[in-house]
Amino acid sequence: MIQPLLEGSLVRLTPLGGADALILSRWQQDSEYLRLLDAQPAFPKNDMQMADWIRDGQRGQDRFLFGVRLVDSGDLIGFIELGEILWTHRATWIAIGIGEREHRGHGCGTEAMSLALDFAFRELNLHRVQLTVFAYNDRAIRLYERLGFRREGVYREFLERDGQRYDMLLYGLLRREWEES
Repeated sequence: MIQPLLEGSLVRLTPLGGADALILSRWQQDSEYLRLLDAQPAFPKNDMQMADWIRDGQRGQDRFLFGVRLVDSGDLIGFIELGEILWTHRATWIAIGIGEREHRGHGCGTEAMSLALDFAFRELNLHRVQLTVFAYNDRAIRLYERLGFRREGVYREFLERDGQRYDMLLYGLLRREWEES
């Protein structure tokens, strides 16, 4: 039996639409979410800005932007982006955000990342997927390492939060490593 391309037992990856901008902008009010997601100042974006971000994610051939939705209800709980794809080198960056707090730490992010990696390596035929993560994001680091990502470098004291300096870590996963795991 053939398994659906972008669906697991908990979540499915779908295109984001205009109506999703309201949900995404609600997540922008959560400073913890913003500080785990981005090195930029934790400054919320409104629904128009999020709608623009969704539209930008649907343009071009070097970016795939997905909503992470619960299989049973269809509720949007997060996003995944494969971005800045360098087709010549078959490499991409990946980012994930689970905006709904009650769905963090329950396997939804793990399954969503697994689906996105399957898409990246099998459907897009990429060779390398890479990401950065802040050293204080222990949950994400455990997730990435469990999925087979290897720590490749450190941007020492890259960002400052609340008067303290933190490293930003570079992780990478090659297709052959993903196939072995």
